[in-house]
Order: sequence, then structure tokens, then C-alpha cells
Amino acid sequence: MTERVVFERHHHTAVITLNRPDKLNAWTAEMRDQLTAYLHHTAADHSVSAVVVTGRGRGFCAGQDLAESAGFHSDDPTDSDEWIDSFMTLYSAVRDLEKPTIMAINGIAAGSGFQFALTGDLRIGHPDAKLGQPELLSGIPSITGIWAMWSVLGRARTTELILTGRLMDGHEAASVGVLTELVAEPDVLSTALERAEQLSKLPPVALALTKRRLRELEDASFVDAFDSAKRIHAAAYATGEPQREMIRFLEKAQTR
Repeated sequence: MTERVVFERHHHTAVITLNRPDKLNAWTAEMRDQLTAYLHHTAADHSVSAVVVTGRGRGFCAGQDLAESAGFHSDDPTDSDEWIDSFMTLYSAVRDLEKPTIMAINGIAAGSGFQFALTGDLRIGHPDAKLGQPELLSGIPSITGIWAMWSVLGRARTTELILTGRLMDGHEAASVGVLTELVAEPDVLSTALERAEQLSKLPPVALALTKRRLRELEDASFVDAFDSAKRIHAAAYATGEPQREMIRFLEKAQTR
């Protein structure tokens, strides 16, 4: 059976690769659980000094596998709570890491994949990468997306990207601070590994305490975002609209 999330070591750097290239690494609950477990493992492993996350093929992560979330029941508005909790656990696993965490964005990073990328310390990408928050286009209220984007992009750009659902290319993403470094496509992973090596040589206590303070600045808004997501997603799924829109989106994709 193919491993959907692959864990490797590159010297003192943990490299975690999403491995569902035929679906642009759109993730399922099982993939998120495995990714979370690897992140927790690296946090506890003192031989790991830095973490790089990337994707195999043409995608970093295209976000939620809509075939999974389209099955939520409209007669049980809390059906999405466990789904939202899994994202909170995953994002917390990245935010709690007191080691440098670099996202090597080799292709599309959309929806929750884009949000996840924004939780990293640095993001390395290439000009043809596509990044954005198209959740609204498939009927999903973009609540945690607002939280993830706000501190990087501010209100105006966050609002525009969420409401239009358009994807930025690498040049635009770099110009607005989403990508911290823009390199040629073949150099994305190697550059991320170089940066991981450089950051891992910093004094570890100072690094950990600095990252802890950065996390504290957003702790309250993080918790509020997920509390709000549960409330708002329950209201949305109770209407059946997200399920209908996701099914329509999937049917349209199959005819392309």
C-alpha cells in the first residue's frame, strides 16, 4: 500500500512529504492524522533540528478532499466538528514546534493546504506555484482561512482572495510576503533544506523562546477562529449548501 505521507531524514532535518500526487496531495482525515503524528514525533526527537514539509508531484496540497467532506449530513449540523478539530490539531502541531519549520511549496497550495503552509516559519516556492483560498467556490465558508491569512496579508487582501477564490502565482505571493523566497522550480526542496540547515545552527533556546512568543501573539485569535468555524460550519452544513456545491464541483471536475 502506498504511504500517503512519507517521513525521511536529511542529516538533522526531518522531511515530511505528502504523497498523493494524482490528487495534487489533497488530504483526507487519515493523511492529516499521519502528518500530525510525524510532527509530534519530530517535536519530541532531540536529534531533529528543523522540519521541512513538501508535496510530491505538481502539488504541495490542494486542500481538503471534497469527496470526503461532501458526505457530511445536513440533519446533523455537528457532523463537521470532528473534521474541524482535526485541522486545529494539525495546525497546533506546527505552531507548537519550537524548531524551524519550512514549507517547500512545489506546486498548488490551496484551501486548507494554503492555510497549513502559512503556519510554517518560512515558505519557499517557485514562479509557477499557485496559492490561495478558493474554499468559497465549493460552498465551504472560509473561517480558519481568515485567521491564517490575516496576519500576513491584512484585511483588504484577505477579503479579496477569499471572496474571489483566485490563486496567486509565485511572483505575486512573494510580493505580498506569502512566499519568503522565490526560486526556480527544481530548487525548491534543496533551498528549503539549505535554510533548514542554516536555521538549525541558531542558539536553540533563543530560537525556541522566540518562536514561543510569536505563537503567543496569535493564541487567542487561533482558538477563536476554530470556535467560530465550528459554529459557522454547523450552520452552513445544516442548509445542505456546502454538500450540494461540493458535489457540483466534483461533477464538473470529472467532465474536464
